[in-house]
Amino acid sequence: MNARTLSATAISARGLTRRFGDLVAVDRLDLDIERGRIYGFLGPNGSGKSTTIRMLCGLLVPSAGEIEVLGHALPAGSEPLRRRLGYMTQSFSLYRDLSVRENLDFIGMIYGLRKAARAEAVRRALHEFELEDQRRQRAGTLSGGQKQRLALAVATLHRPELLILDEPTSAVDPQSRRDFWDTLFELAAGGATVLVSTHFMDEAERCHRLAILDRGRLVAEGRPADLKRDIPARVVEIETAEPERARQRLLGEPWIASIAQMGNLLHALVARQQAAPAAAIEAVLRAAQIPAAAEDAPANLEDVFVAATGFRKR
Repeated sequence: MNARTLSATAISARGLTRRFGDLVAVDRLDLDIERGRIYGFLGPNGSGKSTTIRMLCGLLVPSAGEIEVLGHALPAGSEPLRRRLGYMTQSFSLYRDLSVRENLDFIGMIYGLRKAARAEAVRRALHEFELEDQRRQRAGTLSGGQKQRLALAVATLHRPELLILDEPTSAVDPQSRRDFWDTLFELAAGGATVLVSTHFMDEAERCHRLAILDRGRLVAEGRPADLKRDIPARVVEIETAEPERARQRLLGEPWIASIAQMGNLLHALVARQQAAPAAAIEAVLRAAQIPAAAEDAPANLEDVFVAATGFRKR
């Protein structure tokens, strides 16, 4: 890679593969992640998100493929890389019997911060993550949102160039999730690269770019807006007083790829080659004596996910 590519790219992977016996958890993954951006991994459980993340931060050796992170070839460069990245796991993994300040101070020592620099970093983290009132409180007694803020404070204490987050908001309330993402955008605006795995569609929507994984393979990649624009299907919304009966009838049509109920509406993915899909749906339901009104609708990220992972009818 030339110097220009290195200056613009935080993570590059080619043919990244990880096997566990006969199971292929990650299958020939290619990635290019720009510096200073929030890049998301979206996928169901077992899709390879966590395994990929562990390989990208040097915690797991690939079975095949090449990785370069912040200019370090892995796994050989894992040790110097660790001082340049922050890692936050899905579950709370800090010392529950230590106070908030003690956790921060201890991690600062692990990262090699000298006493004066460590004290300033801890002071700054307590202020930035609104933990000053809890600084003497044991970490294990914090609320879910407070634990999340502490975990992120610890992961960013040494000002890492790359922040890796493995489903970090799975156990917190919507407001805490929103505050958390505001912080991620601030970090990215300051030059940090953020790699986050999630199964929340609204979080995936916030990423600058998104990779959708399914059974270890990369099945879609790009900006969320582009993925929605280029979805290989057409979207139709159907209003009817008999949604379950209408849904069951439409599932029998081969050109209906997927259909789901959303409140009082049905949301259908239709094969792209189907002409006038809304009119076709109304005709099918009219023939079944089910009154309904259908109209074309824009795709959302859930539609993209369903399309990318195989149009499993439901």
